[in-house]
Amino acid sequence: MKFKTWALIVELCFLSGFTFTEVNSVKASSMKVISCHFSADGKWLATAGHDKKAVLWYTDGLKPKSIFEGHSSLITDVCFSPVLPYLATSSFDKTIRVWDAGSPHDSLHTFRGHSTCVMSVDFHSNRDDLICSCDGNGEIRYWSITNSNCAGVFKGGTAQVRFQPRLGRYLAAAEDFSVSILDVETQASRQLLQGHVKPIHFLCWDPSGEYLASVSEDSVRIWRVGSGDEGECIHELRSKGNKFHSCVFHPTNPSLLIIGCYQYLELWNMTENKSRSVPAHEGLIASLAVSTATRMVASASHDKFVKLWI
Repeated sequence: MKFKTWALIVELCFLSGFTFTEVNSVKASSMKVISCHFSADGKWLATAGHDKKAVLWYTDGLKPKSIFEGHSSLITDVCFSPVLPYLATSSFDKTIRVWDAGSPHDSLHTFRGHSTCVMSVDFHSNRDDLICSCDGNGEIRYWSITNSNCAGVFKGGTAQVRFQPRLGRYLAAAEDFSVSILDVETQASRQLLQGHVKPIHFLCWDPSGEYLASVSEDSVRIWRVGSGDEGECIHELRSKGNKFHSCVFHPTNPSLLIIGCYQYLELWNMTENKSRSVPAHEGLIASLAVSTATRMVASASHDKFVKLWI
């Protein structure tokens, strides 16, 4: 199946007149791209994957700005600090690196301590010195950028960790078939979200921090985590054949979830429980990112391309 890779316009009269349009694309790597993330102002997009380096792109035109090299194995996750011009990467080489996004030289910090591949990394939403990572053995570590050391170790995440937006009171950690909601201050487990029957690949908070989406290959679940002792699944979409992998909440339509699959994006209106598939890539869509500043969505794929949508 062939798709245009430049200025392809895909407009959908989706549900209540909703449209979703591809506005730009670029071949981002010679190898699989597996993670992408926007800067807080939406001016930059970071991508990373099997080629062991992170690339910073201007979102206006998708022109490369900087390349960050130093990992000795593939990069599993890339993210921007929401408050500082920092970029973090996690890798199969068992390390986490923090970079100055404005200076593509050696990393500012390299954190070591995980005994196996580091699968995910995230910055706290309002504490500029705190990042979190998880590895394939289920170990979660807090790191202090200020002190350049490990600030805490506990168990509960193998696939992905994501801090709650805005307040940053909670950390969501995916391990096998469940998601732990951990209190950032006490490191205690507040909720255990269960119901998936396949391993969870991807997590995404809505901008309010009240809802969390979790993705396994056969289903997507939306959880209400803002109150109560136990998380409540309020919506679920089951795959009709195409395996799910990633997701993100639409920047302007809070009832719409965008799901990354193999070659397609699935647009799911949770309120109406209707979905529509959009041809998007020639490989698995491994990561999705959203910018509330520019209202853009980015998709990163194993086909080596990154695309912008609005």
